[in-house]
Amino acid sequence: MLIAAIAGVMTWSLLEYLIHRFAGHSRGFAKKNPFGVEHTAHHSRGDYFAPWWKKGLFTLAFVAVVLPVASALGGVAIGVAYTAGLVGFYLVYEVLHRLLHVWEGVGPYARWARRHHFHHHFHDPRMNHGVTSPLWDIVFGTWRRPARIDVPVKLAMRWLRDPATGEVYAHLREDYALRGR
Repeated sequence: MLIAAIAGVMTWSLLEYLIHRFAGHSRGFAKKNPFGVEHTAHHSRGDYFAPWWKKGLFTLAFVAVVLPVASALGGVAIGVAYTAGLVGFYLVYEVLHRLLHVWEGVGPYARWARRHHFHHHFHDPRMNHGVTSPLWDIVFGTWRRPARIDVPVKLAMRWLRDPATGEVYAHLREDYALRGR
């Protein structure tokens, strides 16, 4: 069951990359699918996230498809473990993604995840599609090491700017700068 749960986690990790890269950023296709429409809104307004009820409906529909198939292939216990790993890591992704935008975070992983993700947002949307991990970006050749992230003033995250001065907080200036003043 542990192996099935880990397989579910890895499946979500791959789906996170593929959905983001192709449904969110493929020319033409991104404008024709619900994820692409929401994703475009997220890129143009950095604090926008699809409503929870849309994500909830997607998750329920996904479970309704995956659980019976996984159970038929591996038995009920394996199917439940696989589905739990997949959906559980999807929820980790959703929480992490939102936190990257609304909270500075602490520790090396948070620093890495913010820089990796905001390189994608503000420098090159063709790169760094993984939010939770660079694994699939490395495998598929879309990983780039971020340099300093130049954030457009109109999209600057609240945790980035000192409200008294409007400038990037001193402890973040090595990683971030504002552009478009």
